[in-house]
Amino acid sequence: MTAPIAENRAWKALGALSVGLFLTLLDQSLVAVALPKIQEDLDASLNQAVWVSAVYLLTFAVPLLITGRLGDRFGQRNVYLAGMTLFTAAAVACVFAPSIELLILARAIQGLGGSLLNPQPLSIIHRIFAHDRRGAATGVWSAVASSAGLFGPVLGGVLVGWISWRAVFMVYVPLGLISIFMVARYVPKLPTGTSKIDWLSGLVSLIAVLGVVVALQQGPELGWSVWIWVSLAIGLLAAALFVWMQRHSHAPLMPLRLFETRNFSLGAFAVFSLGFTVYSVNLPIMLYLQTGQGLSSQVAGLFLVPMGVISVIMSPIIGGVVDKVAPGTISKIGFGSLILAMALFTILMFQDATPAWLLIPIVFFGIATAMSFAPNSAISLRDVPSDLVGSASGFYNTSRQVGAVLGAATLGAVMQMGVGTVSFEIAMALAIATTLVPLICSFLAMSQFK
Repeated sequence: MTAPIAENRAWKALGALSVGLFLTLLDQSLVAVALPKIQEDLDASLNQAVWVSAVYLLTFAVPLLITGRLGDRFGQRNVYLAGMTLFTAAAVACVFAPSIELLILARAIQGLGGSLLNPQPLSIIHRIFAHDRRGAATGVWSAVASSAGLFGPVLGGVLVGWISWRAVFMVYVPLGLISIFMVARYVPKLPTGTSKIDWLSGLVSLIAVLGVVVALQQGPELGWSVWIWVSLAIGLLAAALFVWMQRHSHAPLMPLRLFETRNFSLGAFAVFSLGFTVYSVNLPIMLYLQTGQGLSSQVAGLFLVPMGVISVIMSPIIGGVVDKVAPGTISKIGFGSLILAMALFTILMFQDATPAWLLIPIVFFGIATAMSFAPNSAISLRDVPSDLVGSASGFYNTSRQVGAVLGAATLGAVMQMGVGTVSFEIAMALAIATTLVPLICSFLAMSQFK
C-alpha cells in the first residue's frame, strides 16, 4: 500500500488532475453546440459533422479498460501526462484544421488522449490521500465529473456565439498546458506494478466495447440496420470471450476477483445509471425549453446553470461528510433525490409547464448529483486492493461512459418515436421518464452497500 503524502501537496495534486478530468468530460457536451457552425464553415455533410463528436466518444470510451491498467503498470502520473500532452496537441490541430476530414482525425487522437488520462485521477486519489480524507477528495473529483457535462452547453453557446467554433478547441490549449505543468510539479511518482499486460485480452476488450458502443451510438442515427445488430452481436460475443479469458489468465487485464468486492460491483452498476441519466437528460430538457417553450439557445442554457453550480458547491461538502457518515445512506438519499427530480421533470413536461417551473427539478437535480457521485465513488473503491485500483478505476469509468452512450441512444430513440405519435412536450417527458428504470434499480441496490 502506498503511504499517503502531505495533505497540502495532495490537494494541489488533485487540483492539477482535476483540470484534465474536467476538460475530457466537458468536451462531450461542449463540442455538440459547435457542430452546426462546423458543418457550415467546413462545408461538411450532417453525417460528417456528427462524427466530429462521435469519433471522440469512441476513442475515449473504447480503450478505458486498457488505459486504467496502463496506469497500474507504468504509473498513473506518467500515463496522465502522456494523455494530457496528446489531448492538448490534438486540440491545437482541431483549432487549425482546414477540412472536416482532418478535424475528425484530430478529434480521434484527442479522444485517445482523454482516455489515457481519465482513469488516473481516481486511482491517484486513493493512493495519496489518507483514508479519512478520501471522501472529501472524491467529493472534489465528483464535483468535476458531474458538473463538466452541465456547463458544456452554456460555455459552448457563449464561445460559438461570440467568437467562433474554433474557440471551443482553443480553450483546451492553455488549460491543458497548465495541467501538464502542475501535474509534473505536484503529483508524486508512485510505485508501479510488475505484472505484464495481457495485450490479447486488451484487444478483445477493445472489440467488445467498440461493438457495443458503435451499435448504441449509431443505431439511432443510421437506423437499426443488420450491420448495427451485427456490431452489437460481435461486441457481446467479444465481451463473453473477454470474461472467459480473464477467468483463465495468470495475469488478467481485469481481475475478476475485483467483483468479489460487493461494494465495487454495486458501485459500478450505480455509476452506469448515473451516466445513463446525468449525461443524457440535458438534450430533452434543452429541446423542451427551446422548441417546446420558444426560448433562445442562450436563455435555455442559462436554465441549466443552477444545476452545475449547486453540484460544484455541494460535492466537496458531501465528500467531507462521507468520511464521517455511512456513504451508503448518503447514496440512497442521492439516488432518491434523482428519482424525484426525474419524476418532477416528467410530470411538469406532461402538463406543458412554463420554463420557470422546471427550476424546481433542476435544483433537485443539482443536489442529487452531488449526493450520488461522491459517496458512490468513495464506497466503490474503498475496499479495492491498491494493486488493482487502476483496473478498478478503468472499469468504473467505462461503466459511466457506456451508461452515457446507452442513455443518449435510448432517450434519442424514445424522443424520435414520441414526436411522431404524441405532442412534442409529452415526447420529451417520456424520454426523461426512461431514466427512472435504472435509477430505481440502483436505489434498491444501495441497500446492499456495506
